[in-house]
Amino acid sequence: MSEVASCPTCGSKSKIKEREGKITYEAVQDEEAFKKIGQLKKAMEKFKSKAEALEEELRELKSS
Repeated sequence: MSEVASCPTCGSKSKIKEREGKITYEAVQDEEAFKKIGQLKKAMEKFKSKAEALEEELRELKSS
């Protein structure tokens, strides 16, 4: 998922992308889209933590 930050040139909310060592900023035009990006990032973090907990539980079950 893209990282969102303020563009250093224009100050707008932007998605940060890195290609071949060069950082590019792509403006997020719609405030509603910016909110959705934040919600998706939070949802992905919750999913990631649940997946990590399940992986740990699986390792414990395999070791016993």
